[in-house]
Amino acid sequence: MTQIDRVHVPLGERAYDVVIGQGLLAQAGALIGPLLQRKQTAILTETRVGALHLAALEQGLAAEGIAAQSHALPPGEATKGWQGLTEAVEWLLDAKVERRDIVVALGGGVIGDLAGFAAAILRRGVRFVQVPTSLLAQVDSSVGGKTGINTRHGKNLVGAFHQPSLVLADIDLLDSLPVRDFLAGYGEVVKYGLLGDAAFFDWLERNGPAMARGDKGARHYAVRRSVEMKAGIVARDETEQGERALLNLGHTFCHALEAATGYSDRLLHGEGVAIGCALAYELSARMGLCAQETPGRVRAHLRAMGMTTDLADIPGDLPGAEALIGLMGQDKKVQDGRLRFILARDIGAAFVCDDVPSETLLAVLNDALAARG
Repeated sequence: MTQIDRVHVPLGERAYDVVIGQGLLAQAGALIGPLLQRKQTAILTETRVGALHLAALEQGLAAEGIAAQSHALPPGEATKGWQGLTEAVEWLLDAKVERRDIVVALGGGVIGDLAGFAAAILRRGVRFVQVPTSLLAQVDSSVGGKTGINTRHGKNLVGAFHQPSLVLADIDLLDSLPVRDFLAGYGEVVKYGLLGDAAFFDWLERNGPAMARGDKGARHYAVRRSVEMKAGIVARDETEQGERALLNLGHTFCHALEAATGYSDRLLHGEGVAIGCALAYELSARMGLCAQETPGRVRAHLRAMGMTTDLADIPGDLPGAEALIGLMGQDKKVQDGRLRFILARDIGAAFVCDDVPSETLLAVLNDALAARG
């Protein structure tokens, strides 16, 4: 019997468990069943994920006599917008989902965010269960209740805090991920070590390559540790008034780069996070906050994993440094017109800073762009 762990997210009446293990789709009925008022549910997924995993989820539910309707949206970040939200909500209404029912989100971060937001606004709030199918979603976006969509103004600027009732992180589903998608998710894993757990970063330096090769034990531990860290932070600061902002390490840079590349396959979210983490540590070193060699250690690990590390790794044209800073101005972390960065004093020692000298930020970006050749 493979190991199954439960990480509890203690949020009072909205508390829930993140279940981590192998073979969870086959147990979906037994795990989700106790939450249901009636033995039926509605599944939102996307076409690629649905082709791989929907039948197994439906079988797991059927084993406990639970009927399921499903709807598959197009894959990709473009789905996470007004049109995709309208399609999801209208389908859920067509499916006669009641307020006591549960919506199941089967997919990566796009589907989890979109389905969660649809559930949040449907009948003024319907419960939902996350079944994340990507590494990025298992360690980050499925936990914590952030739901939302993108607009022409930027990522995740429209949304709601709506906690899931359960998260099922099935490690086996990671086997179906393309290498690029797995490594993009790893960008969020390494973020946890960098922001608050130096020992976890040490562990990743030793075990990250085995994770990438498919080691189930290493994958299980990395997902569990990441979820434990996020659950703790969310419990202490659910709506990002303070400590939860640390989870945005690398994201101020990342969101600007995603906007600059048109939210396209030129740059996946986790790839932008990895580059953003490297830039955040570079900025920290330039400001004298951490040792000069620390950014090199971060980049060395990312390169050892075969990941995007620098602006030079992004194909195609990028705007100049001032234009990138302009794109950062739409980030949700802007307060009173001031950019907020997550910077670091060392590996595992991140903090929030809204006092970054503009000339230092400009220099870091200009040097990074110059290295593109």
